[in-house]
Amino acid sequence: MASVKIFDTTLRDGEQSPGVTLIPEEKLAIAKQLAKMKVNVIEAGFPISSDGDFNAVKMVAENVKGVEVAALARCRKSDIDRAWEAVKDAENPRIHIFIASSPIHLEYKLQMSEDEVLNNAVEAVKYAAQYTENIEFSAEDASRTGTEFLAQLFEAVIEAGAKVINIPDTVGYAVPSEFGQLIKDIREKTPNIEQAEISVHCHNDLGLAVANSLAAIENGATQVEVSVNGIGERAGNAALEEIVMALYTRQDYYGLDVTQDTTQIARLSKLVANSTGISLQANKAIVGANAFAHEAGIHQDGVIKERTTYEIMDAKTIGLDHNKLVLGKHSGRHALKDFLEKYDYELDDESFESFFKRFKDLADKKKNVSNADIIALLDNELYDYEKIYEMEYISVLTGKGLLPTATVRLKKDGEIIQSAACNGDGPVDAIFQTINELTGIDDIKLMSYKIDAVTEGKDALGEAFIAAEIDGKIFTGHSSQTDITEASAAAYLEAINKYLVYTKNK
Repeated sequence: MASVKIFDTTLRDGEQSPGVTLIPEEKLAIAKQLAKMKVNVIEAGFPISSDGDFNAVKMVAENVKGVEVAALARCRKSDIDRAWEAVKDAENPRIHIFIASSPIHLEYKLQMSEDEVLNNAVEAVKYAAQYTENIEFSAEDASRTGTEFLAQLFEAVIEAGAKVINIPDTVGYAVPSEFGQLIKDIREKTPNIEQAEISVHCHNDLGLAVANSLAAIENGATQVEVSVNGIGERAGNAALEEIVMALYTRQDYYGLDVTQDTTQIARLSKLVANSTGISLQANKAIVGANAFAHEAGIHQDGVIKERTTYEIMDAKTIGLDHNKLVLGKHSGRHALKDFLEKYDYELDDESFESFFKRFKDLADKKKNVSNADIIALLDNELYDYEKIYEMEYISVLTGKGLLPTATVRLKKDGEIIQSAACNGDGPVDAIFQTINELTGIDDIKLMSYKIDAVTEGKDALGEAFIAAEIDGKIFTGHSSQTDITEASAAAYLEAINKYLVYTKNK
C-alpha cells in the first residue's frame, strides 16, 4: 500500500512562532521524539540565520538517526554552503532551497522578473547538487502563482537535479478544492514531474491548512509538511497529529498506509508545548484535554455501552492511557524501569537515578500515584542540557499581615552559592526576586506564569510553567511538584538556565 511522507518542520517553521526560542538541547529532544514517531524528514532549522541555529541543526544531524534531516537555504551559495555544513553528518541529509514565485512577491520583495527567478532557482539547485542528490525546491507563495509559471519553474529545477518539489500555500490563502486542483494541474502540466516527489506546505491563516493538505494528497501529493500542534508563523502550519490521524482513521477513504508510530503523538505534543510555551486549547483536535472527554449524559451512556458510538479514535492509539498505575513509595527501581520500558521511555543511568529519587519523593507525599503523575515527572528528564544553577534550598514566609519573604540557596558548578532572602508582592514574586539576586540577572520580564493540576485530588501534582523575556528572547521553564512554590522556583530557574546556555552557545 502506498504511503505519504511526513516532513516535520516544527524545529524550523514552528520555532518561527512569535515568542518561541528553542535552545539546541530542546531541539535535539524534540527531534529524537520525532524520530521515535518515525516521521520521514525533520527540517531542523535555517542554518544561515544564526550561529545558534547552525549549531542546533548540526546537533540534530549528528545525533538523530533513522530519519532524513533537512536544512533550509535561500537561492544563495552562502546559504547552501552553510546548510550543507550543518547537515552533512546526517544519515540522509537534505538541502531545502526556496525562492518566491508569486507576482506580488516578485514585484515588492524580490524585485525580479520570472526569468530571473527561474535562473536563480536552477543555478541554486545545480550548486547544491555538488553536495547531495537529496534536494528539495520550494516555490514560496505558490498558491498565488500562475500555474503556467509554476510548471515551467518546476520542470527546470527537476532538470537541474531537484528530487522534491514543494508547493506551499505560504499565506494560507487557498481553499481545499482550489488547492487540490492546483496540485492536479501541476502534475498534468509539468512534463518531468514523475522524476520528483510532490510536497505541500500549508499555513492555517483561514483555518484550512489540514483540509488543504488532505486535498493535495487526494490529488497526488506524496509528501506533506507539518508541525507538532500546528505551530508556526502567524496562525501556524498543518498539524502533524491531525494529518497523521486523519490518514490513520480514514484509511478506508484515502487508501494509504500510515508508517508513523501514532502512540508517540501525545508525548510529542506535550514535549513541544512545554518547550515552546505554547499551550494547547482544551478543544484542540487529537491532543487537546477534551479530545477524549465526554460530559453529556447521552454521550457518556453511549461510550459506556460501546466506545465507538462517540469516539472515532481510541485514546491508546495516540499514546494516552487513563488507567491508574500501581506504583508507590514501596516500589523499587525494577518496577519503575518496567514502566519506562512499557511506555518506551529511554533514560540514561544518571537521568534514571534522578528520576527515581523524584518519584520516591512524590510517592511519599501522594497516596495514589497515577500514570499522569509519572509522565509529568518524566517531562523534566526528557532532555538534558547544561544546568548552570541548581536549586539547593527554598523557604517562603508569607501570610496575612506579613511581608512575603523568600530564602533561596543555589549551587553552581557543584558549589553552594550564599543564600539570599528578598521580599516581594507575593510569595512567588519573592522567590523570583531572590533568584534574580543570586544569579545576577535582573532584567527579566515575566511573559507568562501559570499553575495547572496534573491530576485530581487534594494531593494533585502541580505543574508550573514560566515564559520569561531576557535580552529580547523568550525562554521557558516548567516543573512538576506537589509543592507549587517549589515547582514555580524550579520552572523560573530552568528558564534562566536556558538563557545562559543560549548565551554561551551564541
